[in-house]
Amino acid sequence: MGIHLAQAGFDDFTIFEKAEGVGGTWQANTYPGCECDIPSALYSFSFAPYAEWPNKWSHQPVILEYLEKCVRDFGIEPHLRLSTAVDEARWDEEASCWRVTAGGETAEFEILVSATGQLSRPRMPLIEGMSSFAGELFHSARWNHDFDMKGKRVGVIGNAASAIQFIPEIAPVVDQLTVFQRSANWMLPKLDRDYSETEKKLLRMFPPLSKIRRFLIWFWGEAIIYSAMRKKSRMRKRLERGCREYIEETISDPELRNKLIPDYPLGAKRILFSDNYYQAIEDHSVEIVTESIDRIDETGVRTVDGQHRDFDAIVVATGFETNDFLTPMTVTGRDGRVLNEVWREGPEACLGLTVSGFPNLFFLYGPNTNLGHSSIVMMIESQTNYVMSCLRQMVEQKVDAVDVRPEVQQRYNREMQERLAESSWASVGDSWYVHGGKVTNNWPGRTTEYRRRTRHCELADYQLSR
Repeated sequence: MGIHLAQAGFDDFTIFEKAEGVGGTWQANTYPGCECDIPSALYSFSFAPYAEWPNKWSHQPVILEYLEKCVRDFGIEPHLRLSTAVDEARWDEEASCWRVTAGGETAEFEILVSATGQLSRPRMPLIEGMSSFAGELFHSARWNHDFDMKGKRVGVIGNAASAIQFIPEIAPVVDQLTVFQRSANWMLPKLDRDYSETEKKLLRMFPPLSKIRRFLIWFWGEAIIYSAMRKKSRMRKRLERGCREYIEETISDPELRNKLIPDYPLGAKRILFSDNYYQAIEDHSVEIVTESIDRIDETGVRTVDGQHRDFDAIVVATGFETNDFLTPMTVTGRDGRVLNEVWREGPEACLGLTVSGFPNLFFLYGPNTNLGHSSIVMMIESQTNYVMSCLRQMVEQKVDAVDVRPEVQQRYNREMQERLAESSWASVGDSWYVHGGKVTNNWPGRTTEYRRRTRHCELADYQLSR
């Protein structure tokens, strides 16, 4: 968003960032093996191609380095206010501006953009006795690098996107590793590899090759993975068969295989990619426990079957608070309406971008814009294009405030829920995509459709104040 503003000549903008550096989830998550599950050529800005990716699926330090490079290359540093969390934003009707309180100070802004992401607030499970554990306990997003796991007995609560990356890293060094699995995951091999120096040299010499590589990765997701997200999908059955074959090829114990096969349709929860998770379980005798946890005590974990396991450390890998998009900020719009109260039954927005009653407030990566088949960077670029279209028209037509019409928002969200009801995500009641039985996070279409619908902001959809 900052890059688009700067390039368009909007010089008076401030980016508040609660962390001490840029990068978002790639600045916060530093656990061993942390990497993206989207190939880097697609998980990067279309306007900032990068020929130096060391491998197909890059690791956290490399992604963070890329984002920091973009900040430098596009001159965004002067606009950053790091280590400054926003506490409150309140709409001032008379002044047509947002009063934003951050870092103990209040400032006025005509436009407010939320770019907080969905994977920033670690989610801790509600397990009795957690505070009584005498060993080391931390969330994977707050990894304790000072703790030496060599020769230790380690328990991992959770086995999804983060866990499958750090488990292969710690399994060879710990004495005993136990994973408490609530549900299995559908997992495909990444088929990762290093890029050769020759490949990187060709990409530097012939920049169009980067676009071709990016297109091929995008097309694979749109043509194959997207098709598997439908309730009635032949492609889903084929991919499920491939996942089962992957397990059979790497796991020798039939009982363990059964534990690792999900009991829900592929795509209903996040599809995972790994070349070494199953191998780590097989090679290092990792114990997979499917019985629910009853409680945690001073020495370890007791499951509902009465069995107790002692640990030196427990790593919590239960993901993030994904449905409360702006928590813990308090955002107050027209007539004293508080956004979290408006969203009590599940977040929703028009195009995932604007909410009626909250003028001049835009969301990047807002409700129903997450993807299960492609790169979120593509969605965010579409959203910034939409915001820029709106800003240009506001300047040209001397508009002070835009507020999406309630009927436009309602019509759009009826369409979303009708379409999402036919998706795999609606076939399970418990996932980070769902809030109270309503799919609140995911976009039901292809990235091409979203790009088309956000190419131009239709001011007729808004109540305008001049």
